[in-house]
Amino acid sequence: MALAFYEQRLEELKLEEKQLINKRRMFGWLRFGCVACAAFIFYFFYPNWQPILISCFALLILFRFLLLKDIANKEAITHNQQLQNINVAEQNAILHHDYSAFPGGSQHMPNDHYYANDLDIFGNASLFRFLNRTVSEVGSLQLANWLLAPANEKEILQRQEAVKELSKKNIWLQHLQAYGKEHPVTHLTFDTLLSWIQQPAVFTAPYFKIIRWLLPLVSVSISIATIFGFVSMNVFYLTLFCMFIVVSLFEKKISLIHLKLSKVINQLETLHNSIAHIEKENFNSPLLVQLQSGYKQQHQNASASIAQLKKILDALDLRHNIVMAVPINLLFLWNLQQCLRLEKWKTGNNNNIFNWFNNLGIFEALGSFAVTTFNKPHWAFATISHQPFLMEATDIGHPLIAKEKRVNNFIHLHQQPKIMLVTGSNMAGKSTYLRSIGVNIVLAMAGAPVCASSFKLPVLQLLSSMRIADNLEESTSTFYAELKKLKTVIDKVNMHENVFILLDEILRGTNSLDRSAGSEALIKQLIRKNAVAIIATHDLALGNLANSYTGSLENYHFDVQVNKEELYFDYKLKPGICSSMNASILMKKIGIELN
Repeated sequence: MALAFYEQRLEELKLEEKQLINKRRMFGWLRFGCVACAAFIFYFFYPNWQPILISCFALLILFRFLLLKDIANKEAITHNQQLQNINVAEQNAILHHDYSAFPGGSQHMPNDHYYANDLDIFGNASLFRFLNRTVSEVGSLQLANWLLAPANEKEILQRQEAVKELSKKNIWLQHLQAYGKEHPVTHLTFDTLLSWIQQPAVFTAPYFKIIRWLLPLVSVSISIATIFGFVSMNVFYLTLFCMFIVVSLFEKKISLIHLKLSKVINQLETLHNSIAHIEKENFNSPLLVQLQSGYKQQHQNASASIAQLKKILDALDLRHNIVMAVPINLLFLWNLQQCLRLEKWKTGNNNNIFNWFNNLGIFEALGSFAVTTFNKPHWAFATISHQPFLMEATDIGHPLIAKEKRVNNFIHLHQQPKIMLVTGSNMAGKSTYLRSIGVNIVLAMAGAPVCASSFKLPVLQLLSSMRIADNLEESTSTFYAELKKLKTVIDKVNMHENVFILLDEILRGTNSLDRSAGSEALIKQLIRKNAVAIIATHDLALGNLANSYTGSLENYHFDVQVNKEELYFDYKLKPGICSSMNASILMKKIGIELN
């Protein structure tokens, strides 16, 4: 269904692009016609200036109208091309499992985290890249934060409801993406505006209110009087000289303001288009309604305020126009007028900037989940369990594995303490299973759909120790790095926090005797502390603990079938301890001579 939608949408957009290109040609010919008409009128009516001036004035108005229409048409073509790129990227994602068009969010990877590195939350082949449809830096950060920390139950349910509604507004979401791609809003945009808002006003003295009107009135009046011969040229020159002195007095302060704000003019256009798009839509879910209401201010909507700010900055940009800058400043104190307008704007919007950016980021993050929901309609939303500990899922798999290659499994944990011990041969699927559970917990705790037919779990903090590496900068060995992670697990368990633990090959960095003794001691401690965990191991002897901890520890395994020294995996989780291992076969295959 999703693939057919993107294919049809792409055909519609290509047809629309052809129509827009034809309109661009038409506007070009019409503008040429205006120029030709002006030349024709001048040729036939010269030296009769009255019809020439009247006709040229009318043609000038028409020319400006056509120019504005052409600019809007070019913007529509750019927007259309962005929409086409979005649909091509979604087609590649569905057909080829290719998510290279979406950023992987490596900049959000924390140095030390409970599970981010173990579960590939960020990077080239990551959960973030799989989900990410954000286009602004604030949206990217919002999505990252949701994947790094669990929400509370209220937030999860609100997000789920919002995502379900947005998943039915796919075309609307594509337009939001396309607006954001034209001039992406960065943290610099936010920081620049926030810094400027927080700075005290520069032109606050009472006399500015007088000179901004009085001096232009004097200069314009004397200029008109000079034209009609009522005032001598010397008075006119003296007036311009005085105006030049006034303009020079404020130019340094004006330059600093303009230099700061001119960097964000293009991003303001994106911010305006994105927010206006949100303001016009009708929403039903409480979270979306609340976010939208943040843009509806007492006197005017946020998009109108941003458009006003951009208009003022565009007007201030005329100070760099060689032809216009001198006359408009000497006659109207143009630059000072725009700065006074900026300070008035600042006073009316000093409490709004944060909400504008924050709400846009949340919309983009929710939109990322909504696109995933649309593309994966067979995925479920997690149900929150209120029992002491209940986690159960059917047909749960890893979302980063293509559907045709993915083998789904199950999980059923129904008490506390509970240790699920998973044994199995190399490459049989133990680590993938742990990551499948972990990634889907991250999705569930963020309010996103999960790669499962059903998933029920409590609100919890996920902890893992799966992928351990040494750190040369910190002189940390692999073994010590793992001990640090295990200490975090033990501390959380000792504080009786509601955590769920994933451990893969405990204490792999030490000798076999210490590893076996340490692993057994840790498992017993987790049971005593009422913990819930899934532990994958090659140590089959650990499975014997089930005899001493009936009900608190259960054995599961992934096995392998061997036929003429060829290995066959079904990657299905089964009850009991693994009875078939494959290490010796693999060692023989690479040339190790075993007795």
